[in-house]
Amino acid sequence: MAEQHYDLIAIGGGSGGLSVVERAASYGAHCALIESGRLGGTCVNAGCVPKKVMWYAAHLAHALDDAPGYGFRLDYFGFDWKKLKNARDSFVEKINEWYLDYLQNAGVELIRGSARFADAHTLEVNGTRYTADHIVIATGGRPQIPSLPGAEFGITSDGFFTLQTCPPRTVLAGSGYIAVELAGMLNALGSEVTLLVRKDQVLRPFDAMLREQLMERLREDGITVLTQTQVRAVARLARGALSLHCEGQASVLHTDALIWAIGREPNTDTLNLAAAGVAVQPNGIIPTDAYQNTNIPGIYAIGDVTERFHLTPVAIAAGRRLADRLSGGQPERRLPYENIPTVIFTHPPIGTVGLTEEEARRQYGDAVKIYQTRFRPMYHAFTTRQPPMVMKLVCAGPEEKIVGGHIIGENADEMLQGFAVAIRMGATKRDFDDTVAIHPTSAEELVTMR
Repeated sequence: MAEQHYDLIAIGGGSGGLSVVERAASYGAHCALIESGRLGGTCVNAGCVPKKVMWYAAHLAHALDDAPGYGFRLDYFGFDWKKLKNARDSFVEKINEWYLDYLQNAGVELIRGSARFADAHTLEVNGTRYTADHIVIATGGRPQIPSLPGAEFGITSDGFFTLQTCPPRTVLAGSGYIAVELAGMLNALGSEVTLLVRKDQVLRPFDAMLREQLMERLREDGITVLTQTQVRAVARLARGALSLHCEGQASVLHTDALIWAIGREPNTDTLNLAAAGVAVQPNGIIPTDAYQNTNIPGIYAIGDVTERFHLTPVAIAAGRRLADRLSGGQPERRLPYENIPTVIFTHPPIGTVGLTEEEARRQYGDAVKIYQTRFRPMYHAFTTRQPPMVMKLVCAGPEEKIVGGHIIGENADEMLQGFAVAIRMGATKRDFDDTVAIHPTSAEELVTMR
């Protein structure tokens, strides 16, 4: 077999892989990226980007419901799912094409195909061998489908983006951020939604305030939430409908679409990691240290194949810092995984950064002080919907350093970014108190809490 050598090869054309090769190439490294599918990974093709488009559409649907309170008379309301899908898909395709220029402009070679390790420094793709001083595994993840009778009749979050119409009835199985986001979008766009939650609440790893408030919002918006309920079997009925045999609050449910949102698993099973000696957990996760190193020198892992924060900006940041370290002469450069902000695009959205109250109490004990507020945003002064804005600051120590911030309500997604900077820099409650509020806004409540 012919061999080609590079300074760095990334396996996977998602956010992490694209970021590490572009940054390394900017330092003069000879880089290649291996990808068999569309560039951009899950985020661009079946995640963040198309999801946000659908969220905007659902947000507009809510705004149309709110408009009469502001004096608008709406005599006609119609929604064309297919028109939105076509526009969304075209938008995504343009991003796919842009990434081709992104790699070409960076001087990175794109290798089409699926990679397998031949040894710790050699990859095989379509019969050709490629060697590198540094190999970065950034192959992302895929949605899980349960092993039960008829599970194949359901679809995953990937399948959601192929739907040609809005299902009249939808059942979502899951309690994580993907499940609650899709539930809110489908509900706002006209589907009758049922959410099946295996335990007692949604978003279990998040702060209790966020979990409780979101459960209220889901139900107030007309979504049926069945806790302690799981699907045990699925059967196809006439005209494409599905019959779900469940255990819990419902024994049988009929629906037009079933969406599995029960978690994701890493795309590592086809890489032949054993040939390189790379350690891998039974669930396919690749363990790494604080610098993204695997157990094999010269092989690294970033993004959803690791066990830390499966978020696009995290994969990008980890990839760029890894390139800084490997090719940019910055040996201590790495991504600290504390105080990483994230947003859940529910209706209303959730923004969160740092420790939950429970985590803070475990770490700091009685030195924790909580500041919390609940109010009606001014926007909803004239609307029939009345979702509250709820905020919490988790503080620790005599100086009341803010170690966690949690928001659910209109514009939580936009307001969190700036506050996340302050919290990451070590802001205290006094710092927030001494900041002049912007009035009238919901965000001002974060600097006026008592």
